[in-house]
Amino acid sequence: MPEMVPQTALPSNPIFVSVDTTEIARARQIVDLVGGSVGGIKLGLEFFTAQGPSGIRRVLDGIDLPLFLDLKLHDIPNTVAGAVRAAAALSPAFLTIHAAGGLDMMRAAAAVPARPRLLAVTVLTSLDEPGLDAIGQRGPIADQVARLADLAQRAGVDGVVCAPQEVARLRAQCGPDFVLMVPGIRPAGSAVGDQKRVMTPRQALDQGATHLVIGRPILDAADPAQAAREIAASLALPHTARPDDTP
Repeated sequence: MPEMVPQTALPSNPIFVSVDTTEIARARQIVDLVGGSVGGIKLGLEFFTAQGPSGIRRVLDGIDLPLFLDLKLHDIPNTVAGAVRAAAALSPAFLTIHAAGGLDMMRAAAAVPARPRLLAVTVLTSLDEPGLDAIGQRGPIADQVARLADLAQRAGVDGVVCAPQEVARLRAQCGPDFVLMVPGIRPAGSAVGDQKRVMTPRQALDQGATHLVIGRPILDAADPAQAAREIAASLALPHTARPDDTP
């Protein structure tokens, strides 16, 4: 197994806030507002395309929270391995690749020395059964997710990104040490939006999720800081005061 150097220890708080913006100032504002109530920060393709590595560094400058860099890399094995090497310079705790890239691609990514933890994207949570069928993948969705998770585990990948409804099956299939990063998390009463398969934070953890990705229920709230605190409190997680917190 290649040397793996997680630059930031993983937190006991399982919440990664999804910072969905292209603007550095807005991203940093979100981090400053909710950083005391979440366990990590997810920055994805939208932000990375707009701001690049320097933007990532500016947002996280002085912030002691792990980074989930959600780039969903999908290309030939050599190219993906090179991208993993390049991304490692940003010290992410997690980096995503697409399981649909195949066994050889995932093995090449996993073989990169001193890499971050790799998570394979199985089936996007925006896809339902008709959507999966339309792109020519075999369903049901749960079976396709299980196939891709098995492929990722055989490739040496550290975990997968999966929908809440797939967590229990994957936990049983892949064992206790396989990371299950779960988007599609909506606190009770929240709008579903474009996510087809959702679950509350407590339900997802009880099913066996390792980490939860929560975006709109926090970012779209009238008071994002309070929304983050309430979600953390619903999971009996402590709030860590930050210098610019307001009661």
